[in-house]
Amino acid sequence: MTGINKAFRTLALTTLISTALAQAPIVRQPATPDQQQADPQYQPPPPPPPPPPASPSADAQAQPQDQSAPPAPVAPQQLDQLVQRIALYPDPLLAQVLTASTFWNEIPDAATWAQQHSFMTGDPLAQAIQADNLPWDPSVLALLAFPNVLDMMARDPQWTGTLGNAVLSQRPDVMDAVQRQRRLAHDYGYLVPNAYDNVVDNGGYLEVQPINPAYYYVPVYSPAVVFYRPRPGFIITTGIRFGPAVTIGPAFGVYGWYGAGFGWGSHAIMIDHHAWGRTYYNRNVYVHPYAHPYVHPASPRVESHAHNEEHGGDHHH
Repeated sequence: MTGINKAFRTLALTTLISTALAQAPIVRQPATPDQQQADPQYQPPPPPPPPPPASPSADAQAQPQDQSAPPAPVAPQQLDQLVQRIALYPDPLLAQVLTASTFWNEIPDAATWAQQHSFMTGDPLAQAIQADNLPWDPSVLALLAFPNVLDMMARDPQWTGTLGNAVLSQRPDVMDAVQRQRRLAHDYGYLVPNAYDNVVDNGGYLEVQPINPAYYYVPVYSPAVVFYRPRPGFIITTGIRFGPAVTIGPAFGVYGWYGAGFGWGSHAIMIDHHAWGRTYYNRNVYVHPYAHPYVHPASPRVESHAHNEEHGGDHHH
């Protein structure tokens, strides 16, 4: 009986404990970090996105980033036609025309100014150019003494722009075209030494230099005549005429006239004894190797002289 009573008491105690546990409230303990990592619903935060690319610095933004492709190359035959109207110019004048053509947007205003001041020549003209503080490239300023040349360039802006682009992007081809045309005019008897220019064959390259470097005479000719075999009976000496003398004195030296010309063998345009290195890609940042003639380039231009029609001269205010 003793064993039965002990078993009964054990059963009763177990039943009492189970009933008490069933009635007790359930209190959940917060999960430990290890339990959180084991929870399948827990997802770690996504990695941060990569940082955006660094913006260019102020200095880099200030630099022009001109990556535009140059215009399509002009074929040799087209270049021959393009340069015909200027191929027989004296070398220094031709060098200034080629470089100025790359600033074709400045040509119309320069041509207007040159026509308005065509009554002025020599040193007075050079002084007026500086006094007016003209805002154009030195190569354009150099042509202000040649109003007819600027007028020709301004009246045919498509030709001037095409020439300028060709000079910037295919300068050797342009210079070779000039030599081809000069060779034709020379072989047909038109391009020969005369009272205005000396024509020299220098190692296969025809150079045209003014007899007197202070006086330039612009040749006037028809490309349909001088680059073709003369017809029977045609007087060859009448194929090229020359305009009035244009005086280029010491005051024009700031525009690169001294040492202007070509290194034909190396395909270099020389301005003021320096190779002119402006190309299509550096055209926005190219700095000339010679002194800039502007007095105050940022100030407005003010006319400081006028034509005195009554006295046929000019005066400065």
